[in-house]
Amino acid sequence: MEQKELRRLLTQIADGEMSVDDAVLKFKEEPFEDLGFAKTDYHRGIRQGAAEVIYGAGKTPQQIGAIAKKLMESGQQTVIITRMNREAASVVEKEVQLTYYETAHIGIAGKMPDPDIETSIVIATGGTSDIPIAEEAAVTAEALGNKVTRLYDVGVAGIHRLLAYSHEIMTAKVIIAVAGMEGALASVIGGMADCPVIAVPTSVGYGASFNGLSALLSMLNSCASGVSVVNIDNGFGAGYLASMINHIT
Repeated sequence: MEQKELRRLLTQIADGEMSVDDAVLKFKEEPFEDLGFAKTDYHRGIRQGAAEVIYGAGKTPQQIGAIAKKLMESGQQTVIITRMNREAASVVEKEVQLTYYETAHIGIAGKMPDPDIETSIVIATGGTSDIPIAEEAAVTAEALGNKVTRLYDVGVAGIHRLLAYSHEIMTAKVIIAVAGMEGALASVIGGMADCPVIAVPTSVGYGASFNGLSALLSMLNSCASGVSVVNIDNGFGAGYLASMINHIT
């Protein structure tokens, strides 16, 4: 149950459309359900403002489908499934309504919501190779009710490409900077923007990049104020955090 659903339930009680006893029963059924291989958390949305997300890697398609089905039966209208491959999606879509985003490796069970806030999250990548992680962030943010502005392949090797979007960067409420190699993009954007910048190091790069460790350390050591860093290739975490920031009024 999400906070919106909770408000709707309380409104139904206030308007006499639902009895107190029925509401009590609804809450008793909500906390979690033990499926043996997973415990579906039905109160995540009430506690955190966003409902439970399924991490698809390491789970069988049947497990993913069962969890998604239970979450939707509990009233969750949008279920995000991250790190999902095409083979799993082809199985899960037989169990629930599913839209699969190939580049992001994300499945959305149920419906993709319309944006519930006017401000947009800006997502920039250093190169084209960083787009899959950026798309994981973008689809996550969209599934959480945000508009997304994509600025792809604007890395520091051709700084004029980034400067061409100075207006979008300087007027943003929150920016996600996704880059591999040496990870310089986050520092440059951090020096241009007056909003929080979420840096996402990617595992893109040659040998000495150490599968993203070089970018991670560069971003952690950024001299630009207001830059925070998530884990290597963690587009989901960046999209989720950006949504929280974007919804602060």
